[in-house]
Amino acid sequence: MEESPARPLWVDLVFSVIQKRKHALWLIGASVVFAVYCFPWPKFIAEDHPMVGLLLADDWSWLALMIPVVVWYLLALRWMDKASAWDE
Repeated sequence: MEESPARPLWVDLVFSVIQKRKHALWLIGASVVFAVYCFPWPKFIAEDHPMVGLLLADDWSWLALMIPVVVWYLLALRWMDKASAWDE
């Protein structure tokens, strides 16, 4: 059996405690959902709803953080898939 290469640090930071691909997909899915939540919806929804500004992010800062994080997770998943580094 071919031994998988050692994980680089940028992959190990993401999946250090995640051993199964299914769990990695759950992490990525939750990150995508949170990124959609971080979209500044109050800027595009009618402002006559007072709770919209309280419940949703109203600036671009969180979305600007979440987009690179999701891309990082996807690239780490791709590396793990190519290296066949998942536990069976």
